[in-house]
Amino acid sequence: MGLQFLEGAPVHLFFTGKGGVGKTSVACASAVQLADAGKRVLLVSTDPASNLGQVFGQAIGNRVTPIADVARLDAIELDPQQAAQQYRDRIVGPVRGVLPDDVVRSVEEQLSGACTTEIAAFDEFTRLLTDAALMRQYDHILFDTAPTGHTIRLLQLPSAWSDFLETGKGDASCLGPLAGLDQHRSQYAAAVQALTDTARTRLVLVARAQKSSLQELVHTCAELQAVGMGHQYLVLNGVFPQEAAAQDPLALAIVAREQQALAAMPEVLRPLRCDRLALRPFNLLGLAALRAFFDDAAPAPVSHAAHDLAALHGPDLDSLVEQIAADGHGLIMVMGKGGVGKTTVAAAIALALAERGHAVHLTTSDPAAHVAATLNAEVANVQVSRIDPQAATERYREAVMNSKGRDLDESGRAMLAEDLRSPCTEEIAVFQAFSRVIREAGQRFVVMDTAPTGHTLLLLDATGAYHRDVVRQMGERGLHFRTPLMQLQDPQQTKVLITTLPESTPVLEAAQLQADLGRAGIHPWAWVVNNSVAFANPQAPLLAQRAANELPLIRRVAEELAPRWAAIPLLAEEPVGPAALRLVCRHGKGPQRG
Repeated sequence: MGLQFLEGAPVHLFFTGKGGVGKTSVACASAVQLADAGKRVLLVSTDPASNLGQVFGQAIGNRVTPIADVARLDAIELDPQQAAQQYRDRIVGPVRGVLPDDVVRSVEEQLSGACTTEIAAFDEFTRLLTDAALMRQYDHILFDTAPTGHTIRLLQLPSAWSDFLETGKGDASCLGPLAGLDQHRSQYAAAVQALTDTARTRLVLVARAQKSSLQELVHTCAELQAVGMGHQYLVLNGVFPQEAAAQDPLALAIVAREQQALAAMPEVLRPLRCDRLALRPFNLLGLAALRAFFDDAAPAPVSHAAHDLAALHGPDLDSLVEQIAADGHGLIMVMGKGGVGKTTVAAAIALALAERGHAVHLTTSDPAAHVAATLNAEVANVQVSRIDPQAATERYREAVMNSKGRDLDESGRAMLAEDLRSPCTEEIAVFQAFSRVIREAGQRFVVMDTAPTGHTLLLLDATGAYHRDVVRQMGERGLHFRTPLMQLQDPQQTKVLITTLPESTPVLEAAQLQADLGRAGIHPWAWVVNNSVAFANPQAPLLAQRAANELPLIRRVAEELAPRWAAIPLLAEEPVGPAALRLVCRHGKGPQRG
């Protein structure tokens, strides 16, 4: 198969798009194909929740690692937490034992938040873009990025930090994190140049043949063009082959839905060079699967999944809602990997609670928020909102200028305003907005559709940093206090629902998320297995094979991972609007023998 996005590929290839569209699969298969063609390739994951290691079946981590059985291919997973610790060590190490212990602890606390994590990951990212030695060592460097909103933030940072550092400012909001930035000013300027040079950088937008996935790319195109990345290609992944639909009503409905979405493709996407990749019956794990992914003539990897679709008896989502409703109020946080259907699950829960007569606030912390479009109607008892980082930051800046800046002279106000232009300010503003939403849950139900896993964990890092600061200040005085983290840890006030697809990577990442939350004292209340083919009674052979592949994963969720769980089948109609969302809640019938 001749793929346009790989023809005449430049040094840098960025793969981005909405969560769950298959960016990692496309990036990994591209890296293997280029390496097999004799090119020296480095594959880089910038996703805080990377799974390159699982795809290749070997440990990779935060170091350049040769991929077994693929000559000339290396990979690295940028670990934001490890990068942040190394960054902290570089800054704090020289003053430890020189400055008083309380001063050192203060600096460490300033460096404990999500802003430091973001800066450290960004520092690693720009190094890979500008390292002359890497350019000599590799013909191509491929970046498998985090879901769209997080990636746009990362790609905007070189310009944001370069502009900020050009002013020579930086004071209270990010004193600690900024301490190591200024020395890399030229590196960030070089990164901006690399990102905007079409001879060196190509952007590959990966999408599904779905209305929501294509619509999100409209905003992605515009925002990336705004930072100078206009050399864009489109890859439509997982398109259902019409000839494979047979007479299966579900398969025919999927084909019709995809064709309708492609026919209505937004105008801004039509000029892009486009490749279509067919839906495969096999999981994209291992070299055999990756090499067969782009080749229609290649034999499919042998699946060892059982083909017996004996009945699974999983509860439907409505049974979980019934238990939630008994509390009368509380915070419901829907978490998981990008693209697993968190927005759908959150909207369906909000609708079901509202139809039981409860007041509900449905909100999202996802930069690519779609809760309003998913609900697609005004519903009695439901308020819909989103935590908009830009709006939250502007409100925060205004509040600080009106309080701290009120009594300053003109020069002082100008300095404060410059300080508030720091990208670190957004971390503080979003955390404050998140905290306000948490407090509301004492009076009514708040259902939060969270950002994809990595982005959410950064927000929880900020929550933990705030909690530690309050404990240190208030605990010494013997005062009673309750932080947002304490509310998230209280199962009487907060119920975390982990959403996953019945596929290897989402289930693995969901298990990792559960472990990460556990270390923060937050224990998920339930799991939701979404878009299950096995629970949809498939007849078409392609769907039947995919259903068989799901069964071991569903059993692992039910028997090993989830304290309680519910299943949502793959539906013929897109789950948008109240009628479709009611089916999401009440359509959890198990598969039967064909």
